Amino acid sequence: MNKGKVFSLGLQHVLAMYGGAIVVPLIVGGAIGLTQQQLTYLVAIDLFMCGVATLLQVWKNRFFGIGLPVVLGCTFTAVGPMISIGGSYGVSSIYGSIIVAGLLIVLLSAFLGKLVKFFPPLVTGSVVTIIGITLIPVAIKDLAGGEGSKDFGSLSNLGLGFGVLLLIIVLYRFTKRFMRSVSVLLGLVVGTIAASFMGKVDFSGVKEEAWVHMPHVLYFGMPTFNIMAILTMFLVLLVGIVESTGVYFAVSDICKKEVDEKDLSKGYRAEGLAILLGGFFNAFPYTAYSQNVGLLQLSGVRTRNVVFAASGILIILGFLPKIAAVTTVIPSSVLGGAMVAMFGMVISSGIKILSQVDLAKQENLLVIACSVGMGLGVTVVPELFKNLPESLQVLTGSGIVMGSFTAIFLNIVFNMMKSPRTQVAETKLTNEVVSK
Repeated sequence: MNKGKVFSLGLQHVLAMYGGAIVVPLIVGGAIGLTQQQLTYLVAIDLFMCGVATLLQVWKNRFFGIGLPVVLGCTFTAVGPMISIGGSYGVSSIYGSIIVAGLLIVLLSAFLGKLVKFFPPLVTGSVVTIIGITLIPVAIKDLAGGEGSKDFGSLSNLGLGFGVLLLIIVLYRFTKRFMRSVSVLLGLVVGTIAASFMGKVDFSGVKEEAWVHMPHVLYFGMPTFNIMAILTMFLVLLVGIVESTGVYFAVSDICKKEVDEKDLSKGYRAEGLAILLGGFFNAFPYTAYSQNVGLLQLSGVRTRNVVFAASGILIILGFLPKIAAVTTVIPSSVLGGAMVAMFGMVISSGIKILSQVDLAKQENLLVIACSVGMGLGVTVVPELFKNLPESLQVLTGSGIVMGSFTAIFLNIVFNMMKSPRTQVAETKLTNEVVSK
């Protein structure tokens, strides 16, 4: 395969994940009140680290790397927790939690295959659903113009937001595969162009940015370490590991390459290393992107060279802040319209995962009900446990942590602590139902 074709296929992979890659820093940075210059850095370093993370994963060696043509990008499951941590403990705690949680993934990579049994679809589906539900208010506020904006809820903001959402829906309805994979990116581009004609886009910040810059270590200052933030982030990363595992097996099946426990451990170690480095460069947690799996099937090209090219393109983009600055001019209403679709898809992903669960069993329904109910309840009423000792509030202060622990605990009680006699009886009953 010639270099031109490799580059074009690599660029196609970049376009497929670009929307998700830039939206995460825009959402998180906007929610925690960063300036446009800080947002520009955040987008640029995120693209850079997406390339580094992908490179670490594709480059298989003795210590890390799954060695499959997978592309890594920011995990959406971390958006809500990062916004919550930033709002409660400050930006420095976001990166302190990412650094420690990433280090734990690296250290525990050899054992994570065994920990995955505590995160069956019943647990991961509940957690992903909770995260998606808690993100929707953020999307709706942005769609209306951003919380605190003078024109909040104006017809122009609503028109832009719902227009972008409608365009994404139309693209999903009338296009296929690759066009679908870039529908969010196209929605943002068209929405921003429409907003510029309405006088809602300011390009002055783009003109002031340099063409080239170097990544900075600890750009936002020294990290701080909060136990609650670290625990929340570690749980989110475990969910991301479970998601990545599904992508690894999907790609291994496409490429006709078997993946064993050692390969998975090296894949987890590569993700943990990428997350750890991302924390020091003030980037984000990463996971294997499923949208790029579809491109492997669409193109029919399954060599690692194409993904190496994609990682190189991402790294180069990370050195070009002026390109990153262009994305920061996207109005909140345009971003909000896209966020409704994306965060709604997070909820849908949770429901899809839960569809793998035997919902005929009342115990599973109770696990879902209690975990989602507890997670949403603590998120909506964060002062619920304010009178408990501070040591306990470490566990009760976050809806995602409470929902996750509820799901894990109840799954152990109902599904992992059954006597052999009970399990045999349930299997016999299931077989009888199936035979009928």
